[in-house]
Parts: sequence; C-alpha cells; structure tokens
Amino acid sequence: VQLQASGGGLVQAGDSLRLSCSASGRTFSNYGVGWFRQAPGKEREIVAAIGWSGSGGNTYYADSVKVRFTISRDHTKNTVYLQMNSLKPEDTAVYYCAARAWAGALGALSQAHIDSWGQGTLVTVSS
Repeated sequence: VQLQASGGGLVQAGDSLRLSCSASGRTFSNYGVGWFRQAPGKEREIVAAIGWSGSGGNTYYADSVKVRFTISRDHTKNTVYLQMNSLKPEDTAVYYCAARAWAGALGALSQAHIDSWGQGTLVTVSS
C-alpha cells in the first residue's frame, strides 16, 4: 500500500488542523494505521493509531495528545484522519502515517513491523 500524508501547515497555539493519510494500491481497511511525529533533534514518537476493520477500529493515543487529538478513518475514501485540536508549540513536528496489515491499534505502532510509511507532513505551531 502507498501512503500520502497531507494537511500540515503553520498555525497558532490553540488552533486546529486535520491531517489526512490517503492510501492506494491495497485494501486499506485491512491495515492498521498509526501516526508518528518527529520534532527537530528528537526521536520519532507515537501519536495515535487505529486498527484495521476487523479489529473494530480500536484506537490508541499517546498521553500527550489524549483528549486533544482524534484519529478516524473513512473506508470509502481509503483515508485515515488525525484531527488535532488545541494545538501547542510542542506539537510542532513532521507527522508521518504508517500502515501495517491486519494490525490492531497497538500493532500498528510497532515500527519494526510497519509495511508502509507516508512521506511526512510538517506541522508548525507558533506561540
């Protein structure tokens, strides 16, 4: 499956953004999808994930984004979304989506087993 991440941009603290991860090439509903981010000078970290359709679409959120971010998917559009509200300067990073076949939310966050990565989209939150 090929992934295309989009929706990043420059916003002010407190604003919202919605990232999209669009897929082509395979049946996307068979993939668990995770969002990761990497800030300058830091390691890549987990943000959120959603399981494949057979998992009931279970979700997982890092503590730092819980309540503020929501992950969802539209099977008809082969797209996973990350709605980000109440953005903070510390949310500034390049955001990547990644997919793993037949994975629940936690499985989709196992970076060693990812099947495909998107190219990343930059989110910059100014104070």
